[in-house]
Amino acid sequence: MNAPIKPEHLSTREIQSLDSAHFIHPFTDHGDLATRGARVITKADNIYVWDSEGNKILDAMSGLWCVNAGYGRQELADAAHRQMMTLPFYNSFFQTTNVPAVQLATKLASLAPTVGGRSFQHVFYSSSGSESNDSNVRMVRRYWDLMGQPQRKVIISRHNAYHGSTMAGASLGGMSGMHAQGDLPIPNITHIEQPYFFENALPGESQADFGVRAAGWLEAKILEIGADKVAAFIAEPVQGAGGVIIPPDTYWPEIQRIVDKHGILLISDEVICAFGRLGHWFAYEKFGYRPDLVTFAKAVTSGYVPLGGVMVGDRVAKVLIEQGGEFNHGYTYSGHPVACAVALANIELMERENLVGRVKDDIGPYLAKRFAELADHPLVGVAETCGFVAGLVLVKDKATQQMFDPALSVGMVCRKHCFGNGLIMRAVGDRMIIAPPLVMTHAQIDEMMDLIKRCLDATLVEVRAKGWLA
Repeated sequence: MNAPIKPEHLSTREIQSLDSAHFIHPFTDHGDLATRGARVITKADNIYVWDSEGNKILDAMSGLWCVNAGYGRQELADAAHRQMMTLPFYNSFFQTTNVPAVQLATKLASLAPTVGGRSFQHVFYSSSGSESNDSNVRMVRRYWDLMGQPQRKVIISRHNAYHGSTMAGASLGGMSGMHAQGDLPIPNITHIEQPYFFENALPGESQADFGVRAAGWLEAKILEIGADKVAAFIAEPVQGAGGVIIPPDTYWPEIQRIVDKHGILLISDEVICAFGRLGHWFAYEKFGYRPDLVTFAKAVTSGYVPLGGVMVGDRVAKVLIEQGGEFNHGYTYSGHPVACAVALANIELMERENLVGRVKDDIGPYLAKRFAELADHPLVGVAETCGFVAGLVLVKDKATQQMFDPALSVGMVCRKHCFGNGLIMRAVGDRMIIAPPLVMTHAQIDEMMDLIKRCLDATLVEVRAKGWLA
Protein backbone atom coordinates (compact mmCIF):
# COMPACT_ATOMS: atom_id res chain seq x y z
CA MET A 1 0.00 0.00 0.00
CA ASN A 2 1.14 3.52 -0.75
CA ALA A 3 1.62 5.74 2.29
CA PRO A 4 -0.54 8.89 2.33
CA ILE A 5 1.21 11.90 0.87
CA LYS A 6 1.71 14.66 3.42
CA PRO A 7 -0.69 17.52 2.64
CA GLU A 8 2.08 20.11 2.59
CA HIS A 9 3.59 18.23 -0.34
CA LEU A 10 0.40 18.44 -2.42
CA SER A 11 -0.63 21.42 -4.54
CA THR A 12 -4.22 22.64 -4.50
CA ARG A 13 -4.76 21.18 -7.96
CA GLU A 14 -3.42 17.77 -6.84
CA ILE A 15 -5.70 17.73 -3.78
CA GLN A 16 -8.68 18.70 -5.94
CA SER A 17 -7.88 15.96 -8.44
CA LEU A 18 -7.67 13.28 -5.73
CA ASP A 19 -10.80 14.67 -4.11
CA SER A 20 -12.78 14.45 -7.35
CA ALA A 21 -11.48 10.94 -8.01
CA HIS A 22 -12.27 9.42 -4.61
CA PHE A 23 -14.46 11.54 -2.29
CA ILE A 24 -18.25 11.59 -2.72
CA HIS A 25 -19.35 14.77 -0.92
CA PRO A 26 -22.68 15.44 0.78
CA PHE A 27 -25.03 17.89 -0.97
CA THR A 28 -22.68 18.33 -3.94
CA ASP A 29 -23.08 18.24 -7.73
CA HIS A 30 -20.09 16.06 -8.57
CA GLY A 31 -20.13 16.91 -12.25
CA ASP A 32 -19.75 20.54 -11.28
CA LEU A 33 -17.17 19.63 -8.64
CA ALA A 34 -14.99 17.89 -11.23
CA THR A 35 -15.01 21.05 -13.33
CA ARG A 36 -14.50 23.65 -10.62
CA GLY A 37 -12.54 21.72 -8.01
CA ALA A 38 -13.33 21.68 -4.30
CA ARG A 39 -12.43 24.56 -2.02
CA VAL A 40 -9.67 23.13 0.18
CA ILE A 41 -9.75 24.35 3.80
CA THR A 42 -6.47 23.67 5.56
CA LYS A 43 -6.54 25.39 8.97
CA ALA A 44 -8.67 27.49 11.29
CA ASP A 45 -8.42 29.75 14.33
CA ASN A 46 -10.99 31.74 16.31
CA ILE A 47 -13.62 32.80 13.72
CA TYR A 48 -11.43 32.39 10.63
CA VAL A 49 -10.48 29.58 8.26
CA TRP A 50 -7.74 29.48 5.62
CA ASP A 51 -7.78 27.71 2.28
CA SER A 52 -4.92 25.93 0.52
CA GLU A 53 -4.03 29.13 -1.35
CA GLY A 54 -3.51 31.01 1.90
CA ASN A 55 -6.72 33.05 1.74
CA LYS A 56 -8.13 34.08 5.12
CA ILE A 57 -11.92 33.73 5.33
CA LEU A 58 -14.28 34.94 8.06
CA ASP A 59 -16.54 31.97 8.82
CA ALA A 60 -19.95 33.50 9.43
CA MET A 61 -21.56 30.04 9.41
CA SER A 62 -19.61 28.45 12.31
CA GLY A 63 -18.54 25.61 10.05
CA LEU A 64 -22.04 24.18 9.67
CA TRP A 65 -23.90 25.94 12.50
CA CYS A 66 -21.71 24.19 15.06
CA VAL A 67 -18.36 25.80 16.00
CA ASN A 68 -19.93 27.95 18.70
CA ALA A 69 -16.77 28.17 20.84
CA GLY A 70 -14.60 29.07 17.85
CA TYR A 71 -11.69 27.25 16.28
CA GLY A 72 -8.40 26.31 17.93
CA ARG A 73 -9.59 25.75 21.50
CA GLN A 74 -6.75 23.89 23.19
CA GLU A 75 -8.90 22.70 26.08
CA LEU A 76 -11.14 20.73 23.73
CA ALA A 77 -8.20 19.04 22.03
CA ASP A 78 -6.71 18.27 25.45
CA ALA A 79 -9.98 16.73 26.66
CA ALA A 80 -10.08 14.45 23.61
CA HIS A 81 -6.45 13.42 24.09
CA ARG A 82 -6.87 12.65 27.79
CA GLN A 83 -9.92 10.51 27.17
CA MET A 84 -8.32 8.71 24.23
CA MET A 85 -5.42 7.73 26.44
CA THR A 86 -7.77 6.59 29.23
CA LEU A 87 -10.67 4.91 27.43
CA PRO A 88 -10.84 5.69 23.70
CA PHE A 89 -13.96 3.60 23.18
CA TYR A 90 -16.34 1.16 24.72
CA ASN A 91 -19.96 0.54 23.81
CA SER A 92 -22.96 1.34 25.96
CA PHE A 93 -25.02 -1.68 24.92
CA PHE A 94 -26.17 -4.44 27.27
CA GLN A 95 -26.14 -2.61 30.62
CA THR A 96 -22.68 -1.08 30.19
CA THR A 97 -21.69 2.56 30.63
CA ASN A 98 -18.70 4.90 30.86
CA VAL A 99 -17.95 7.86 33.11
CA PRO A 100 -17.99 10.74 30.55
CA ALA A 101 -21.37 9.61 29.18
CA VAL A 102 -22.86 9.57 32.68
CA GLN A 103 -21.31 12.92 33.59
CA LEU A 104 -22.55 14.55 30.39
CA ALA A 105 -26.09 13.19 30.77
CA THR A 106 -26.14 14.57 34.31
CA LYS A 107 -24.87 17.95 33.12
CA LEU A 108 -27.35 18.17 30.25
CA ALA A 109 -30.21 17.36 32.62
CA SER A 110 -29.11 20.25 34.82
CA LEU A 111 -28.98 22.66 31.86
CA ALA A 112 -32.37 21.78 30.38
CA PRO A 113 -34.91 24.07 32.06
CA THR A 114 -38.24 22.87 33.42
CA VAL A 115 -41.06 24.71 31.64
CA GLY A 116 -44.67 24.26 32.62
CA GLY A 117 -43.84 21.37 34.93
CA ARG A 118 -42.09 19.35 32.23
CA SER A 119 -38.46 18.47 32.88
CA PHE A 120 -35.70 16.45 31.23
CA GLN A 121 -33.74 14.01 33.35
CA HIS A 122 -32.79 11.49 30.66
CA VAL A 123 -30.60 11.53 27.53
CA PHE A 124 -30.37 9.13 24.60
CA TYR A 125 -27.09 9.49 22.66
CA SER A 126 -26.32 9.31 18.95
CA SER A 127 -23.61 10.75 16.72
CA SER A 128 -25.66 13.32 14.78
CA GLY A 129 -28.92 15.17 14.52
CA SER A 130 -30.04 12.83 11.73
CA GLU A 131 -29.59 9.78 13.94
CA SER A 132 -31.26 11.59 16.82
CA ASN A 133 -34.38 12.28 14.80
CA ASP A 134 -34.48 8.66 13.65
CA SER A 135 -34.38 7.80 17.34
CA ASN A 136 -37.26 10.20 17.97
CA VAL A 137 -39.42 8.30 15.49
CA ARG A 138 -38.60 5.03 17.26
CA MET A 139 -39.25 6.45 20.74
CA VAL A 140 -42.47 8.24 19.82
CA ARG A 141 -44.00 5.18 18.21
CA ARG A 142 -42.81 2.92 21.02
CA TYR A 143 -44.36 5.32 23.55
CA TRP A 144 -47.77 5.17 21.91
CA ASP A 145 -47.58 1.37 21.58
CA LEU A 146 -46.96 1.15 25.33
CA MET A 147 -49.79 3.61 25.98
CA GLY A 148 -52.17 1.23 24.21
CA GLN A 149 -52.63 3.49 21.17
CA PRO A 150 -50.56 1.81 18.45
CA GLN A 151 -52.58 3.53 15.73
CA ARG A 152 -50.87 6.81 16.63
CA LYS A 153 -48.08 6.67 14.06
CA VAL A 154 -48.32 9.87 12.01
CA ILE A 155 -45.70 12.55 12.65
CA ILE A 156 -46.39 16.04 11.31
CA SER A 157 -43.56 18.32 10.25
CA ARG A 158 -43.26 21.48 8.12
CA HIS A 159 -42.37 22.22 4.52
CA ASN A 160 -38.84 23.60 4.17
CA ALA A 161 -37.85 22.14 7.54
CA TYR A 162 -34.57 20.29 7.92
CA HIS A 163 -34.33 17.30 10.27
CA GLY A 164 -31.39 15.38 8.80
CA SER A 165 -30.61 13.28 5.75
CA THR A 166 -31.16 9.68 6.86
CA MET A 167 -34.32 8.01 5.56
CA ALA A 168 -36.38 9.07 8.57
CA GLY A 169 -34.61 12.41 9.03
CA ALA A 170 -35.05 13.42 5.41
CA SER A 171 -38.68 12.28 5.51
CA LEU A 172 -39.33 14.39 8.61
CA GLY A 173 -37.74 17.34 6.86
CA GLY A 174 -39.72 19.20 4.26
CA MET A 175 -37.09 19.67 1.55
CA SER A 176 -38.59 18.78 -1.84
CA GLY A 177 -35.17 18.20 -3.40
CA MET A 178 -34.40 15.55 -0.79
CA HIS A 179 -37.81 13.91 -1.15
CA ALA A 180 -37.23 13.61 -4.89
CA GLN A 181 -34.38 11.18 -4.25
CA GLY A 182 -34.91 7.88 -2.42
CA ASP A 183 -38.70 7.52 -2.65
CA LEU A 184 -39.37 9.84 0.31
CA PRO A 185 -41.05 10.58 2.60
CA ILE A 186 -41.53 7.23 4.26
CA PRO A 187 -45.12 6.39 5.29
CA ASN A 188 -46.90 8.16 8.15
CA ILE A 189 -44.98 11.43 7.87
CA THR A 190 -46.76 14.48 6.54
CA HIS A 191 -46.13 18.23 6.34
CA ILE A 192 -47.78 21.61 6.85
CA GLU A 193 -46.71 25.04 5.64
CA GLN A 194 -43.90 26.94 7.39
CA PRO A 195 -44.46 30.12 9.46
CA TYR A 196 -42.61 32.37 6.99
CA PHE A 197 -44.17 35.82 7.23
CA PHE A 198 -42.32 37.32 4.23
CA GLU A 199 -43.60 34.61 1.91
CA ASN A 200 -46.93 33.48 3.37
CA ALA A 201 -48.57 36.49 5.05
CA LEU A 202 -51.75 37.90 3.59
CA PRO A 203 -51.78 41.55 2.39
CA GLY A 204 -52.05 43.80 5.43
CA GLU A 205 -51.81 40.90 7.90
CA SER A 206 -49.90 41.64 11.10
CA GLN A 207 -47.06 39.44 12.38
CA ALA A 208 -49.19 38.53 15.41
CA ASP A 209 -52.20 37.49 13.36
CA PHE A 210 -50.06 35.56 10.92
CA GLY A 211 -48.39 33.63 13.75
CA VAL A 212 -51.76 32.39 15.03
CA ARG A 213 -52.98 31.57 11.53
CA ALA A 214 -49.77 29.67 10.70
CA ALA A 215 -50.07 27.60 13.88
CA GLY A 216 -53.64 26.83 12.86
CA TRP A 217 -52.31 24.85 9.90
CA LEU A 218 -51.21 22.23 12.43
CA GLU A 219 -54.69 21.88 13.90
CA ALA A 220 -56.22 21.65 10.43
CA LYS A 221 -53.85 18.80 9.56
CA ILE A 222 -54.55 17.00 12.85
CA LEU A 223 -58.29 17.16 12.19
CA GLU A 224 -57.78 16.00 8.59
CA ILE A 225 -55.81 12.92 9.71
CA GLY A 226 -57.72 12.27 12.93
CA ALA A 227 -56.20 13.17 16.29
CA ASP A 228 -56.26 9.53 17.37
CA LYS A 229 -53.77 8.72 14.57
CA VAL A 230 -51.28 11.56 15.18
CA ALA A 231 -48.23 10.72 17.29
CA ALA A 232 -46.22 13.95 17.31
CA PHE A 233 -45.39 17.31 15.76
CA ILE A 234 -41.70 18.06 15.10
CA ALA A 235 -40.29 21.51 14.41
CA GLU A 236 -37.18 23.66 14.73
CA PRO A 237 -37.59 26.67 17.05
CA VAL A 238 -36.10 28.75 14.21
CA GLN A 239 -35.75 26.97 10.89
CA GLY A 240 -32.04 26.90 10.06
CA ALA A 241 -31.22 25.25 6.74
CA GLY A 242 -34.56 26.50 5.41
CA GLY A 243 -33.17 30.04 5.55
CA VAL A 244 -33.32 31.25 9.19
CA ILE A 245 -37.11 31.41 9.24
CA ILE A 246 -38.04 33.17 12.49
CA PRO A 247 -41.66 32.60 13.56
CA PRO A 248 -43.76 35.43 15.01
CA ASP A 249 -44.01 35.58 18.81
CA THR A 250 -47.60 34.33 18.66
CA TYR A 251 -46.70 31.11 16.84
CA TRP A 252 -45.25 28.84 19.52
CA PRO A 253 -47.86 29.57 22.26
CA GLU A 254 -50.59 28.61 19.80
CA ILE A 255 -48.71 25.46 18.74
CA GLN A 256 -48.49 24.47 22.42
CA ARG A 257 -52.22 25.01 22.87
CA ILE A 258 -52.98 22.82 19.86
CA VAL A 259 -50.74 19.88 20.83
CA ASP A 260 -52.09 19.98 24.38
CA LYS A 261 -55.68 20.04 23.14
CA HIS A 262 -55.18 16.99 20.94
CA GLY A 263 -52.80 15.11 23.25
CA ILE A 264 -49.92 14.72 20.78
CA LEU A 265 -46.21 14.79 21.59
CA LEU A 266 -44.05 17.80 20.71
CA ILE A 267 -40.49 17.39 19.41
CA SER A 268 -38.21 20.43 19.45
CA ASP A 269 -35.37 19.92 16.96
CA GLU A 270 -32.62 22.09 18.43
CA VAL A 271 -29.64 20.73 16.52
CA ILE A 272 -28.92 24.32 15.45
CA CYS A 273 -30.72 26.37 18.09
CA ALA A 274 -29.43 24.82 21.35
CA PHE A 275 -26.21 25.62 23.24
CA GLY A 276 -26.36 29.38 23.11
CA ARG A 277 -27.29 30.08 19.51
CA LEU A 278 -30.47 31.92 20.56
CA GLY A 279 -29.17 33.15 23.91
CA HIS A 280 -30.34 30.14 25.94
CA TRP A 281 -28.94 26.69 26.56
CA PHE A 282 -32.09 25.31 24.93
CA ALA A 283 -34.28 27.38 22.62
CA TYR A 284 -37.63 26.10 23.89
CA GLU A 285 -36.99 28.25 26.97
CA LYS A 286 -36.75 31.37 24.82
CA PHE A 287 -40.10 30.71 23.16
CA GLY A 288 -41.79 29.33 26.26
CA TYR A 289 -43.15 26.05 24.93
CA ARG A 290 -43.02 22.60 26.57
CA PRO A 291 -41.56 19.88 24.35
CA ASP A 292 -41.53 16.19 25.16
CA LEU A 293 -38.33 15.46 23.23
CA VAL A 294 -35.45 17.78 22.29
CA THR A 295 -33.00 16.89 19.53
CA PHE A 296 -29.43 18.13 19.92
CA ALA A 297 -26.05 17.73 18.16
CA LYS A 298 -23.55 20.09 16.48
CA ALA A 299 -22.65 22.72 19.11
CA VAL A 300 -22.74 20.32 22.07
CA THR A 301 -19.06 19.73 21.20
CA SER A 302 -18.66 22.91 19.11
CA GLY A 303 -18.29 20.49 16.22
CA TYR A 304 -14.91 19.22 17.39
CA VAL A 305 -16.14 15.61 17.66
CA PRO A 306 -19.40 14.14 16.31
CA LEU A 307 -22.06 13.81 19.01
CA GLY A 308 -25.83 14.01 19.05
CA GLY A 309 -28.71 12.95 21.20
CA VAL A 310 -32.24 13.40 22.46
CA MET A 311 -33.30 14.98 25.73
CA VAL A 312 -36.18 12.71 26.71
CA GLY A 313 -38.90 14.38 28.76
CA ASP A 314 -40.14 12.78 31.93
CA ARG A 315 -43.54 11.62 30.67
CA VAL A 316 -41.97 9.76 27.71
CA ALA A 317 -38.97 8.46 29.65
CA LYS A 318 -41.17 7.13 32.47
CA VAL A 319 -43.22 5.02 30.09
CA LEU A 320 -40.22 3.73 28.12
CA ILE A 321 -38.29 2.82 31.28
CA GLU A 322 -41.07 1.44 33.46
CA GLN A 323 -43.16 -0.35 30.84
CA GLY A 324 -40.98 -0.82 27.80
CA GLY A 325 -38.59 -3.61 28.69
CA GLU A 326 -35.60 -3.75 26.33
CA PHE A 327 -35.48 -0.80 23.90
CA ASN A 328 -34.24 -2.45 20.70
CA HIS A 329 -32.51 0.58 19.27
CA GLY A 330 -29.06 2.18 19.47
CA TYR A 331 -25.78 2.97 17.76
CA THR A 332 -22.21 1.71 18.10
CA TYR A 333 -21.14 5.20 19.17
CA SER A 334 -24.04 6.01 21.51
CA GLY A 335 -22.37 7.69 24.50
CA HIS A 336 -18.90 7.58 22.92
CA PRO A 337 -16.50 8.41 25.79
CA VAL A 338 -14.27 10.76 23.77
CA ALA A 339 -17.20 12.68 22.30
CA CYS A 340 -18.81 13.02 25.74
CA ALA A 341 -15.52 14.17 27.30
CA VAL A 342 -15.16 16.87 24.65
CA ALA A 343 -18.78 17.94 25.17
CA LEU A 344 -18.16 18.31 28.90
CA ALA A 345 -15.06 20.43 28.24
CA ASN A 346 -16.99 22.51 25.70
CA ILE A 347 -19.85 23.20 28.13
CA GLU A 348 -17.35 24.10 30.86
CA LEU A 349 -15.67 26.54 28.44
CA MET A 350 -19.02 28.07 27.46
CA GLU A 351 -19.97 28.53 31.12
CA ARG A 352 -16.60 30.02 32.03
CA GLU A 353 -16.77 32.55 29.19
CA ASN A 354 -20.52 33.11 29.59
CA LEU A 355 -21.10 32.59 25.86
CA VAL A 356 -24.82 31.99 26.30
CA GLY A 357 -25.25 35.18 28.34
CA ARG A 358 -23.15 37.16 25.85
CA VAL A 359 -25.50 36.19 23.02
CA LYS A 360 -28.54 37.16 25.07
CA ASP A 361 -27.28 40.43 26.52
CA ASP A 362 -24.33 41.64 24.46
CA ILE A 363 -23.30 40.35 21.05
CA GLY A 364 -26.81 39.23 20.09
CA PRO A 365 -28.33 42.70 20.52
CA TYR A 366 -25.28 44.26 18.86
CA LEU A 367 -25.62 41.96 15.85
CA ALA A 368 -29.33 42.81 15.66
CA LYS A 369 -28.51 46.54 15.62
CA ARG A 370 -25.84 46.23 12.94
CA PHE A 371 -27.68 43.69 10.78
CA ALA A 372 -30.80 45.88 10.69
CA GLU A 373 -28.73 48.48 8.81
CA LEU A 374 -28.72 46.17 5.81
CA ALA A 375 -32.43 46.82 5.27
CA ASP A 376 -31.40 50.14 3.68
CA HIS A 377 -29.46 48.41 0.91
CA PRO A 378 -31.13 48.54 -2.54
CA LEU A 379 -31.11 44.74 -2.85
CA VAL A 380 -32.43 43.88 0.63
CA GLY A 381 -36.15 43.41 1.23
CA VAL A 382 -35.92 42.41 4.89
CA ALA A 383 -33.07 41.82 7.35
CA GLU A 384 -33.81 40.03 10.64
CA THR A 385 -32.03 38.31 13.51
CA CYS A 386 -32.78 36.01 16.42
CA GLY A 387 -29.99 35.59 18.93
CA PHE A 388 -26.92 34.83 16.85
CA VAL A 389 -28.57 33.81 13.59
CA ALA A 390 -29.60 36.25 10.90
CA GLY A 391 -31.07 36.31 7.42
CA LEU A 392 -31.81 38.79 4.67
CA VAL A 393 -33.86 38.53 1.48
CA LEU A 394 -32.52 39.74 -1.86
CA VAL A 395 -35.30 41.46 -3.83
CA LYS A 396 -35.68 42.96 -7.27
CA ASP A 397 -37.96 45.77 -6.08
CA LYS A 398 -37.85 47.06 -2.48
CA ALA A 399 -41.11 48.98 -2.80
CA THR A 400 -43.17 45.97 -3.85
CA GLN A 401 -40.90 43.29 -2.33
CA GLN A 402 -40.85 41.62 -5.75
CA MET A 403 -38.41 38.71 -5.85
CA PHE A 404 -35.96 37.89 -8.62
CA ASP A 405 -36.75 35.05 -11.00
CA PRO A 406 -35.48 31.97 -9.09
CA ALA A 407 -33.80 30.74 -12.28
CA LEU A 408 -31.34 33.65 -12.02
CA SER A 409 -29.94 32.29 -8.73
CA VAL A 410 -29.11 35.74 -7.40
CA GLY A 411 -28.34 34.23 -4.01
CA MET A 412 -25.56 32.18 -5.57
CA VAL A 413 -24.24 35.30 -7.27
CA CYS A 414 -24.02 36.95 -3.85
CA ARG A 415 -22.45 33.81 -2.35
CA LYS A 416 -19.75 33.90 -5.04
CA HIS A 417 -18.90 37.49 -4.10
CA CYS A 418 -18.82 36.50 -0.42
CA PHE A 419 -16.17 33.85 -1.00
CA GLY A 420 -14.29 36.21 -3.29
CA ASN A 421 -14.14 38.78 -0.51
CA GLY A 422 -13.15 36.46 2.34
CA LEU A 423 -16.58 35.74 3.85
CA ILE A 424 -18.60 32.55 4.29
CA MET A 425 -22.29 33.45 4.05
CA ARG A 426 -24.84 30.83 3.00
CA ALA A 427 -27.41 31.22 0.24
CA VAL A 428 -30.82 29.55 0.60
CA GLY A 429 -32.46 30.53 -2.64
CA ASP A 430 -32.29 34.34 -2.55
CA ARG A 431 -32.12 34.43 1.24
CA MET A 432 -28.62 35.02 2.61
CA ILE A 433 -27.98 33.71 6.12
CA ILE A 434 -25.33 33.68 8.84
CA ALA A 435 -24.75 31.87 12.14
CA PRO A 436 -21.35 33.09 13.40
CA PRO A 437 -19.28 31.64 16.25
CA LEU A 438 -20.45 32.86 19.66
CA VAL A 439 -16.95 34.08 20.57
CA MET A 440 -17.18 37.07 18.21
CA THR A 441 -16.25 40.51 19.51
CA HIS A 442 -17.98 43.75 18.57
CA ALA A 443 -15.01 44.59 16.36
CA GLN A 444 -15.34 41.26 14.55
CA ILE A 445 -19.08 41.84 14.05
CA ASP A 446 -18.16 45.21 12.52
CA GLU A 447 -15.62 43.48 10.29
CA MET A 448 -18.25 40.94 9.18
CA MET A 449 -20.81 43.65 8.48
CA ASP A 450 -18.32 45.57 6.32
CA LEU A 451 -17.72 42.40 4.32
CA ILE A 452 -21.45 41.72 3.92
CA LYS A 453 -22.07 45.25 2.65
CA ARG A 454 -19.15 44.95 0.24
CA CYS A 455 -20.56 41.69 -1.12
CA LEU A 456 -24.05 43.13 -1.47
CA ASP A 457 -22.62 46.08 -3.38
CA ALA A 458 -20.71 43.73 -5.70
CA THR A 459 -23.87 41.70 -6.25
CA LEU A 460 -25.81 44.86 -7.07
CA VAL A 461 -23.22 45.86 -9.65
CA GLU A 462 -23.39 42.43 -11.28
CA VAL A 463 -27.18 42.13 -11.43
CA ARG A 464 -27.38 45.63 -12.92
CA ALA A 465 -24.73 44.76 -15.50
CA LYS A 466 -26.69 41.63 -16.44
CA GLY A 467 -29.87 43.68 -16.86
CA TRP A 468 -31.73 41.91 -14.08
CA LEU A 469 -32.79 45.22 -12.50
CA ALA A 470 -34.92 47.88 -14.16
